[in-house]
Amino acid sequence: MDSAGLALEAKKIRKNILKMIAKTKSSHVGSCFSIVDILTVLYKNILSISDPNDPNRDIFILSKGHAVVALYSILLSCNIVGQEIVETYAQDGSKLAGHAILGSVPGIEATAGSLGHGLSLVAGLALANKGNARSFYCLLGDGECNEGAVWEAASFCGHFKLNKVIAIIDCNKQQGLGYTDDVMNMNNMAERWNAFGWEAIEVDGHNYDDLQKTLLYSHSNRDSLKPLAIIAHTIKGKGVSWMEDKLEWHYKSPNEAQLDLAINEIDAV
Repeated sequence: MDSAGLALEAKKIRKNILKMIAKTKSSHVGSCFSIVDILTVLYKNILSISDPNDPNRDIFILSKGHAVVALYSILLSCNIVGQEIVETYAQDGSKLAGHAILGSVPGIEATAGSLGHGLSLVAGLALANKGNARSFYCLLGDGECNEGAVWEAASFCGHFKLNKVIAIIDCNKQQGLGYTDDVMNMNNMAERWNAFGWEAIEVDGHNYDDLQKTLLYSHSNRDSLKPLAIIAHTIKGKGVSWMEDKLEWHYKSPNEAQLDLAINEIDAV
């Protein structure tokens, strides 16, 4: 899919995220929006996941599980889950909860709620599958990288030369209660991953051409024996101007008027 097609899909996904969150008065619009472009390129052009039951499929784990509405929306876009399931999000008896739950629907590869554990899961899976062609992706938040477990897993992957592990760090410069600069500075992110034995690449997390090039490289037979960290510089709330880089949209739910305003702006771009 070319950049124009990716942009169109991303618009649909952002509108779906807004509708799901507004309908249920839930949260994390900003956290979802910062990763939409990454997920769109990854799922449309990179991952080998056409059959979610294929034992040789690529694996994607969303470690920042509070952004799961973005994952549900991309699974809908790829026809891995149906609209009738998505319509039940966060309702009594629904399979779709506010954080990812393993086995709830096809395409959810791990339970994620408490932050910092996704990379450890990917590391174990990659070690068990070392030597085959599968790729193992984990998407983490930059605030999540405050967790010590992330760096234990990073050390593990570097030591065992798990070059089929790709960590994508959503660097939107915010976390639940503030800006990462204020809570715990993570500005030297690439240096940190390099120090743990990884190859680190920095990329604009909203530029489809840059994402395509970098993610294609991640999925190739790289000469390097190092795991790969993709530092994706993003904007929390990307796609709706008055939500962008606003801390309030970590938890706030759009009301009816805000929903209409946001969808109109997405459509107008």
